[in-house]
Amino acid sequence: MAQSFDLHQAPGHLVRRAHQRTVALFMEEAAAFDVTPVQFAILNALLTQPGEDQITLAGRVALDAATLGAVITRLQARGLIRRESDPGDRRRKLLWLTSEGEVLARQLIAPARRVQERLMAPLPPEEQVLLQQLLARLVFSEER
Repeated sequence: MAQSFDLHQAPGHLVRRAHQRTVALFMEEAAAFDVTPVQFAILNALLTQPGEDQITLAGRVALDAATLGAVITRLQARGLIRRESDPGDRRRKLLWLTSEGEVLARQLIAPARRVQERLMAPLPPEEQVLLQQLLARLVFSEER
C-alpha cells in the first residue's frame, strides 16, 4: 500500500496556494480596472522599459512567447499597447504603452502594492524579508 502524501506540507502545493491567494487579492484590489495579474505584469514592465521587444519582455515577465503574444494582442485591442516592427529587423516587434496604457499602469501600482501588503500581513517584517529571499532563491536558482 502506498504511503500518503500530505499536500499541506508540500512546498510546491503551498506556493501554488499562495499564488491562488495572490491572484484573488489582485482581482479584488484591481477589480475596477478589468486587468489580470499577467496583464499588469506586462503593463508594468513596459512602464519601466518602453520599446522593449517581445522576446525580451517574455523573459522579464516569465511567459512563453505564445502566451505573451496572446496577452499583447488583447492589450493592443484595448488600446493600451502599441506594437511596431523594429526598423532594424522587421521580424522583431517592439512594444510601447499608449497614453491610456501608461495611465492605467500607473493607476495599478497602488493596488498591486496593497496586494503584496495583504498577502504578507500575517508575517512579521523579518519573516516577510526572509520569505522573499527564500522564494527568490527557489525561483532564480535555475537561471544561474
